[in-house]
Amino acid sequence: MGRLFNLDSPLMSGLSKVADLIWLNILAFIFCIPVVTIGASITALNYVALKMVRNEDGYVTRAFFKSFKQNFKQATIIWLIMLLIFGVIIGDLVIFTFSTLAFPVWLRIALGVIGILVVFSTMHVFPVLARFENSIKNTFKNSLYMGVLTLPKTVLMIVIWIIPAVVTIYFPQAFPFVIALGISGPVFLCAMLYNKTFKRFEPQEEETADADNWFLEPLEDEAGALREDGGQQDAAVTEQEDEGANEGGKQQ
Repeated sequence: MGRLFNLDSPLMSGLSKVADLIWLNILAFIFCIPVVTIGASITALNYVALKMVRNEDGYVTRAFFKSFKQNFKQATIIWLIMLLIFGVIIGDLVIFTFSTLAFPVWLRIALGVIGILVVFSTMHVFPVLARFENSIKNTFKNSLYMGVLTLPKTVLMIVIWIIPAVVTIYFPQAFPFVIALGISGPVFLCAMLYNKTFKRFEPQEEETADADNWFLEPLEDEAGALREDGGQQDAAVTEQEDEGANEGGKQQ
């Protein structure tokens, strides 16, 4: 019984994670209130949730604000772009539904396909932004790629995000649980799903300065640096060979 309540026991570790998720849910909710900061808030939440899944918890509050600050600009731009895209899609759906004009079937199908692809990308866009350093364009491309690549997991992530709304509507008595874990809970469960997918795109060895600093640098930059170093080493070797040849000529 004593081991059950040990700080390192699975029970206490699980309760600690739940407490952290409740606190993160409060933070995320507060920083979602201005609406324009929803993107940065969800990105920071994904950053901390993935660290919790990998048992790299550290200080969740410090990690949240670290990611919020570092990704604020990109996350806000991505969020506004997503709002615009969803606004256009919803507007088109309203027009197709209530308009007296007859629209071709292919146009409705095309809109449905675009909507599905946008939802697939949305499931991964903020996790990708939280984990990898990249341009906004490539963040969208990689998010869509991961969404299609891991289609069953993407569908499950969509279901996970729908559950809080369904619980709120059909089980009002469970609303306090939705308030406590309605945002952080789905984010944590989704992080458990995309964790292995992300590891496929990460270097085998990562050097981290501290527990919270583990963003990936763009791989093309690293390759460029390696090429530059290699070029400098080749040049040094060539100079040494030339000097050796000159000395040999002088001795002869």
